[in-house]
Amino acid sequence: MRNFTFLLSLLLSVAAFAQSPCSSGRYASDVFTNFTVTSNVIYGQNNTWSGAANQLKLDFYEPTGDTELARPLIIWVHGGSFIAGSKTDNDVKTWSESFAKKGYVCASIDYRLGFFPFDSANAVKAVVRAVQDLKGAIRYFYKDCQTANLYKVDTNHIFIGGSSAGAITALHVAYLDNPCEISDYLSASTIQTLGGLEGTSGNPGYSTKVHAVINGCGALARYSWLEAGDVPLCSFHGTADGTVKYNRGVVNPGTPLMYLDGSRMLHERACAVGVENQFYTFPGAPHVPYLSNAAYMDTSIRFVRDFLVKQMGCTETALQPANNPLQTATLYAINYCDGSPVNEVCTSSGIEEENISLQLFPNPTNGLIHITSDGTSIESVKVMDMFGKIQNVNSSTLNELDLTHLPNGTYFIAVELANSQIWRNSIILQH
Repeated sequence: MRNFTFLLSLLLSVAAFAQSPCSSGRYASDVFTNFTVTSNVIYGQNNTWSGAANQLKLDFYEPTGDTELARPLIIWVHGGSFIAGSKTDNDVKTWSESFAKKGYVCASIDYRLGFFPFDSANAVKAVVRAVQDLKGAIRYFYKDCQTANLYKVDTNHIFIGGSSAGAITALHVAYLDNPCEISDYLSASTIQTLGGLEGTSGNPGYSTKVHAVINGCGALARYSWLEAGDVPLCSFHGTADGTVKYNRGVVNPGTPLMYLDGSRMLHERACAVGVENQFYTFPGAPHVPYLSNAAYMDTSIRFVRDFLVKQMGCTETALQPANNPLQTATLYAINYCDGSPVNEVCTSSGIEEENISLQLFPNPTNGLIHITSDGTSIESVKVMDMFGKIQNVNSSTLNELDLTHLPNGTYFIAVELANSQIWRNSIILQH
């Protein structure tokens, strides 16, 4: 009888576990009234841009009195142009508190800030350092799960996200998965000196796998880094964002730094390659509008809630469905997941088309560049610096460029072909 009772109890436990995780309202609504914060948890360490030793800390939020043994984790990354901000900023703090009440556990992290001189090359290095630190935090929770298990994290449901620089960091952790992709921006030796894409911010040997990205007004260096089979994406962005552009443009937190592909570009790319994604547009809104507007924050929380309950396998009714406010506007025309490839608006804007066979070499270069095509004639070539300024080029033909008069740095090459398609690549100039 004792064995039968034990077996029955076990079967009932399995049946209860098999129910939808949202069946009791968890993850879909505020099932907890309070949350508990453990502050300044050290998750790693690494040197700052100036070489100083730096401890990396996070604040951990969990529902007060929670008895769940495996809880989904959201790691939030603050904004601040990679030079300012902290894990206690209002947006990451509000998100952490809100989702802890829904049954998630949240970690708001600090990461290494600062770079000098304030230029594009050093900005890229700052992004790499932030990526390394976020990966160190992800590994920290995988390590804990396999050792002390203090935080009771379900490592099958780890989500990352943030605002502005924080979103840029999360996007690059998720979609920059090959060092050769960033070699157009930093030399291989520089990447190695920095510690590679995985970095040395702590907890080596553990996984950095995540299961979805929450992108608040962020961008990716190249939309093509988002590929079929990548993790789902949730984005929200204002169309009048002057800092991180809604479409593609120069990131400008006071000084122009580099071209990035904004949320609208990533949404369309995700649609084209079949990556699950949700996108909410704030028409006419500036950069991170939810920081100063409670209504925008409520909308953002509801939208992220809808996205995450779906990732948890729940079927709760959406509170804030994705919107298509600018579907018919020429400037912001979007393919809204209709299965079409990237549309003509993007092509005419200079986004590379992957079916064009061009070669640009050598890269890095000392100033002399050769461009070869697959037989399609080249109509024009433009060279732009990281601020988007067109540079004068010494060349006798369109297939050979002389950049020896330009200073060292990263440049974009835009090649227009006879069929009106435009191919884009970047080169590193090192005299």
